[in-house]
Amino acid sequence: MTSYRIADAARLLGVSDDTVRRWIDQGVLSTNGSSPVEIPGADLAARAVELAHAAADPTDVLSSARNRFTGLVTRVQIDGVMAQVDLQSGPHRVVSLMSAEAVRDLALEPGSLAVAVVKATTVVVETPKG
Repeated sequence: MTSYRIADAARLLGVSDDTVRRWIDQGVLSTNGSSPVEIPGADLAARAVELAHAAADPTDVLSSARNRFTGLVTRVQIDGVMAQVDLQSGPHRVVSLMSAEAVRDLALEPGSLAVAVVKATTVVVETPKG
């Protein structure tokens, strides 16, 4: 069974080490009883799901796409007829290549609220060597 030390768990959850320690003391996160303290991966994953708070989707549309990332535009780089738009959605950076015309039509600029919709037939999942 995979388990994580406090510092790794904190980094994965986007909180401080002290917060993870408080959650352990409060019984919110369990440990596997080892020294140094480690948190079972399944418990950490469950906590990550509980903490997942997506920003409200401002588009108010129905869609078959399930991979929607609401965030802020952090960069727009236009080069001729094409553009690159970077969106920060929580800890996730999403990069989109689109026409410069689309950028202008959507009035995208740093600080704009936007939703990246990802519809793909292939998703690659990687794990660290070990």
